[in-house]
Formats: sequence, C-alpha cells, structure tokens
Amino acid sequence: MSFLDCSCISHAQVQPMAIEEHYEDPSHQFLSCDGSEYTLQGPAGGDDVTGLSAEPAHYQLLSELDHCVTGRGFNNLSQVNMARHIPTGQLVAVKQTNLDECTEEELLQLMNEVLLTRFFRHPNLLTSRLVFSSCCQLWVLTPLMAYSSADALLRTYFPDGMSESLIAYLLHGVLKALEYLHRMGYVHRGVKASHILLSGEGQVYLSGLHSVYSMMRDGKRLRAVFDMPHHSPALLPWLSPELLRQDLHGYGVKSDIYSLGIVACELVSGRVPFQDMPPTQMLLQKLRGSHCCLLDVAPFPLGELGGLKVSRSGVDSGIGESVATGSLTHSAAAPPADRPQSPGPKNHSATLHNLVQLCLQQQPERRPSASELLSHAFFKQVKRHTRDSFLSLMYPAVPLSSPEDPPVSSPPGPLCHAPSSVSTAEAVWDF
Repeated sequence: MSFLDCSCISHAQVQPMAIEEHYEDPSHQFLSCDGSEYTLQGPAGGDDVTGLSAEPAHYQLLSELDHCVTGRGFNNLSQVNMARHIPTGQLVAVKQTNLDECTEEELLQLMNEVLLTRFFRHPNLLTSRLVFSSCCQLWVLTPLMAYSSADALLRTYFPDGMSESLIAYLLHGVLKALEYLHRMGYVHRGVKASHILLSGEGQVYLSGLHSVYSMMRDGKRLRAVFDMPHHSPALLPWLSPELLRQDLHGYGVKSDIYSLGIVACELVSGRVPFQDMPPTQMLLQKLRGSHCCLLDVAPFPLGELGGLKVSRSGVDSGIGESVATGSLTHSAAAPPADRPQSPGPKNHSATLHNLVQLCLQQQPERRPSASELLSHAFFKQVKRHTRDSFLSLMYPAVPLSSPEDPPVSSPPGPLCHAPSSVSTAEAVWDF
C-alpha cells in the first residue's frame, strides 16, 4: 500500500509505513561526481537519517523554532519543523503534509517527488531518504540544516549581501548538484536562494526537487521540453526567458544556468532582481532581453563586460567596507522586516562580473554548462580554503541547536484532521 491509499481518497486511515519496505534500495549512499565518473560515498557527519526509525512516536516535535527554518509549503498543506529522534537524540527536519486536504493532482505530485528523489545520490542534493505516513499525515525526514537557507541568512544576518568567498562556496556546491542532475537527464527549474541549504558541518545542499523535470523519453534524451513548472508565479524572477516564452523552441538544462546567475545577483546584493516589477512587466523585460547586473556598475550591454580586468585574487577588491563586516551592524535578535531595496554600493571582482555575464546570456546555447562553470576562475578561491574557514565568514550567523526549554508539542495522536490554516511566517527553507 502506498501513501496515496489515504483517507482523502478512500476515507480510511493510513497505517504507518516506510518507503524502504516497498522500494528496494540496498546502497543507502550517495553518488558523487569525480571527473567523468560517479563514485559512491556516504553522507558526512550527522547528515545521515537513513538509520533512524520510521515510527512517529520516536520523534519529539520542537515548537520553539526560528521563522527562518520552519514554514509552510506545497499550497500551505505542508509544515516544516525541527524534531528530535528520541532514541538517539539526533535533530532532524520533519515536513508533515496533511494528505486529507490534498487533491488527487497534488497527491500525484507528492508521490512523484518522493519516488523521484529516492533515485538521486549526490552529497549536494537534499533528498527524501526517510518517508512514512501516520494517519492522514505524510512525514518526510531530512537532515537538519543548522545554518538554514541562503535566503534566511540574507534576511537575518547579511541584508546587504554576502562576501564573495561565501558566495563562491555556496554556488560551487549548487553547481556540483546541477552537474549531476543534468548528466542524469533532469532540469531543476527551481534554483533560488531559499533552495540552497547549509548544514552545521558546512555542507551545501540544493533542495526544491519537487520542480525537477525529466528530459528523457523512451530512453532518449530530448533536446528541449515544454512543461511549465507548478507554482511558477513564485519562481518568475529566477526563471529563464526561454522557459517563460513557452514557444516551439522549448527549454533545456541551460535554463538552470540562467537561474544560477539570478541567484548570484541575489546573494551579492541581498535582494532578488526583478522583484519590484509586476509579473507582466517582469515577463516583458526578460523576453525583450533586459538583464540585471551587479550594483557597483551602471547597467550596460553584456558584451562590454569582456573588457573588465580580472583581479589577481579573484575575490573582493577591498575598496570600501567589506560585506561581512558591514553585516555585523545588524542584530541577530532583531532581523530586518525585509531586504533593503537600495543596498549600498560595493566593489565586486571582475571574475564575479564575468560569471554573472556568462549565466545571464539571452541565448541559452551561449551559456556554459554546469561542468564548465565549475572550472571558472571565480571558484578558484574555493580550493584555497577549508570548510571551517568558510564557516568563519558567516559570523554572526550561528547554527541551530536544540532548545533548552521542553517542547510543547508532541507526536500527533490519532486525530487526523488537524487544522492547516495556522498563520506562519513566509517559508524560506524549502524542501
């Protein structure tokens, strides 16, 4: 019996079950990319949840969570919370979805997401490794992302943008995940800052796999696909022009590269490009070839970026106050209500300018692939630093820890029809 055999279809209670019982998966490991071959390697540190039990009574839901790491998703039918696995004391993230309130189409989307993510094995992809149902709720367990998402970090600690070293570290992990997805024949279609997560050990994860779409048909790889992502209005600022155009040319994996360029601008400035425009105007601007640029220069054609001189270090030039130091003036206890609309001017390296230029090319065939971008000069600084040194750049951001006060919530009882209309803050940690 699958989790689709639930009370919202048959009006019968769903018994607890684990996906592992129905789909054989002996490896319980990830595939990572090393050159042109993929090798098996397990998750690092406390990021492995495959050995935990699939019993709701073994988990203690912790209610006192920061708004940056909890929220609602999937049409407000899912809620994400921090929980403690009682037998081991391990902290995990739990996404609970009320199946009774799902339509049949939404149930099919859930099933596709759960089954699809079980086939992905990569250390930079946040996959659903432990899934089970209890009564009318679907439980999806993932490792706890102690540093939350890049979007949450921007809102709380870096409202004026991150340092280039931290940006390179995050984007490098995202590119490795995209390279794997693209080689497997999938396009992500949801690359944005809230889908970039960082664990307490400094591991970068790309989430948002509910928007992944296959480019394989009958064993052959298609040159283009034409499907529009679900819930696309929320993704409009990050979507590529060819995807929004919806013409006979379709779109491919290079659409993700354009989204990566938008994310780079988002991490640099602390604001989302095109966010101030009405959706119709945004569509017209993208289809006409308008593009965003880094805020230390006036807008100019992409071709003029080629004349920029590449700095020797490939990092921040040091002119003006650094992004990391400037962010220290914002208290973690009182985060800004929203990102600033006009961040202060900063000086960015020529390698970062060139990376944005390449990603935001209007013609997708002119954009480099994910594997080509991994060798870009901007990411040379990643090899010169250790994981701990990059975490030090995140000050004053601190990782999540177990709350000292006892939780006021407990594992759900037999009651299935729990209200789902509770008012919460905007979700910035997306699965």
